[in-house]
Amino acid sequence: MTTPMLDDAQIRDAAYFLWLDEGQPEGRDEAHWLKAIDALTPAKPASKPRTAKAPAAKAPAKKAAAKAPAKASAKAGAKTAAKTPRAKAKA
Repeated sequence: MTTPMLDDAQIRDAAYFLWLDEGQPEGRDEAHWLKAIDALTPAKPASKPRTAKAPAAKAPAKKAAAKAPAKASAKAGAKTAAKTPRAKAKA
């Protein structure tokens, strides 16, 4: 991939608008010029190995799977408890 070349006219226009946005301060021309170059230069994506993220992504799925049977058995226990006959109250 090639990096696009910036010409002075593009940088000058961007620096001018930065200068206007900051309220037209004096003596900050070099700072505005450098900010304009940064703004016009595309950011490089950070290259991280994909293998580092794969194990971390799988770990929460295992935890969720481990919790699922416990919830199912708790619900089953609640259903059986509701079906047991209750002793009639003596009046």
